[in-house]
Amino acid sequence: MNTMLGTVALVTGASSGIGEATARSLARAGADVALVARRAERLDALAHELSSLGRRALPITADVTDEGQARASVDRAVRELGRLDVLVNNAGVMLLGPVQDAPTEEWRRMLDLNVLSLMICAHAALPHLLRAAELSERRVADLVNVSSVAGRVARVGSGVYNATKHAVGAFSESLRQEVTRRHVRVSLIEPGAVVTELPSHNRPESLEMLNRRFEGVERLEADDVADAITYVVTRPRRVAINELLVRPTQQEG
Repeated sequence: MNTMLGTVALVTGASSGIGEATARSLARAGADVALVARRAERLDALAHELSSLGRRALPITADVTDEGQARASVDRAVRELGRLDVLVNNAGVMLLGPVQDAPTEEWRRMLDLNVLSLMICAHAALPHLLRAAELSERRVADLVNVSSVAGRVARVGSGVYNATKHAVGAFSESLRQEVTRRHVRVSLIEPGAVVTELPSHNRPESLEMLNRRFEGVERLEADDVADAITYVVTRPRRVAINELLVRPTQQEG
């Protein structure tokens, strides 16, 4: 069903994993999609694929931890695609390990990408989303922040990653209260373990810890989370899915 025909979505972290799957899912639902990430070749390939579905797809190579690039990405999407109805803040990094003796540059990377860039993208997109909610045929717009089960439960070896995802949850809820009466829906998506590139950025000892934790668990696929995001943004105007926790069936915590 082309329930999103006539809309424009922007997805950050669109070159792989949940972002790529979400861009594909939204295009299949009828949306034109701006694809934002650092890896130009992957974006170009995805844009070509989405164009074959009859959708406009705009690849934007950018590092959203740079405020200027983040804002320019939103501006370009609106300028070239004409509007903005959906922002999916998906870009993120997970770097695990104990606090003691941690390389603190990892903390800065997570704070910059998981928290600050998400806030900047939301800030840049908000005027356009409010305009879409007021003037578009749907008369509603969506801001989706991809968090994690780590935004609910703190665990040893995950302290700073937990902190960033708790911050995303707090920011999302405050923003939701600010704009919900104007029909901009702010939604928090909290995936559990997913088969993506996300764990691969970890140091070997942290990756080993993660693999032990999920040994024998059939993890989610990126498409599973993309389906959840598409479900959220295709609800009737009167329905807001504010928070959605999606875990593998076998994941205990």
